Order: sequence, then structure tokens, then C-alpha cells
Amino acid sequence: MRTHVYMIRHAESPYLPGQELTRGLSEKGWQDAQRVAEVLQAEQIDVFISSPYARASQTIEAAAKQANREIKLEPGFREREVGAWGEECEYFVQAVEHLFANPEFAFPGGESNAAAGDRGIAALHEILKLHHGKKIAIGTHGNIMTIIMNYYDLSYDFSFWKTTSMPDIYKLSFENDRLVDAARLWTEQH
Repeated sequence: MRTHVYMIRHAESPYLPGQELTRGLSEKGWQDAQRVAEVLQAEQIDVFISSPYARASQTIEAAAKQANREIKLEPGFREREVGAWGEECEYFVQAVEHLFANPEFAFPGGESNAAAGDRGIAALHEILKLHHGKKIAIGTHGNIMTIIMNYYDLSYDFSFWKTTSMPDIYKLSFENDRLVDAARLWTEQH
């Protein structure tokens, strides 16, 4: 029996320094969250889990309400801390590229891809074990989503991350803890 994990990158959220945990969605982000709910409603999700960051849980909030489910917060799916050099928006993409090219490297105050991956993969493995055979929506973030997907398939790398949108939805199908299929469900037409 397959377990289906829907990795949902959060919708648009204006960057506010020092407010990583609490910053929410923009007006466009809230509109896109309604379209995320439409996509997920068709999938008949059993379990809703989110990063504790507001923008991630807000992106799946309408979908959880439609399914009459609670959202469980899981810190393992929070965004990776880029660190000091990556805090400046003008350098963010270069910082992320450097981190993907050097998986053990971390900027001061930040996490390496390896460290972020360890916590993200541990959280995913626990969820696969607890919810075997279910459909699980996970509200998360672009970096950690890509790092987790990269653990299973190296083609999910920095170049892939750059192609993801806000929001985005990837359906990952597992047999036990082995990824057997991945499909993008979000399109800009949603």
C-alpha cells in the first residue's frame, strides 16, 4: 500500500526581517491558498501537517478546514536557517546556491543542507511510519522541501529549487520509505 505525501511550498509571503515565525501570507498568497485547497480537496487528504511558521500553515488552512481536519505542527519541516550572509534579500539566491553546492557548509547562525536535511528527513520518516497508507499534506518551505526531495533523488537540486513557485505542490508516492513516484500538482493556471 502506498503512502502519498503532498509537499506544499507556502504561498506568497512578504519578507519581514526578524519575523520568520510569524509573517503571514500576502493578499495574493491567501487567494492562492484557496486554490491549494481546491487541488487538495480532489486528493482527499487524510492528515495535515505543517511547519510551525505561519505562512506554511496558512497555505494549507483552508484545505484542512474543508476536510474537517486539524493541522499538526512539526518543527522538522520549518524552513532552513540560511544564516547571516543570506539574510540580505539581494544575496539570498547566491547564498542558497552556495549551500546546495557545499552541503556541509553553514553560514554563521545558519544550517547546512546536511543539518537541515537530517531534521527534515527524520520528520518525514516518522510521518511515513505513523501514517502508512494515508494521504498526508505537509505545509512547508522551498529550501527544506527541495532538500528533503533531494535525499530521494539528486535531480531535486538548486536548479530545481529555482523553478519552484509560491505556492507549489508535489505529490510524492512512497512504498514504505522508498520514493516510487513524484508529480507536480500545482500549475500557474490554478
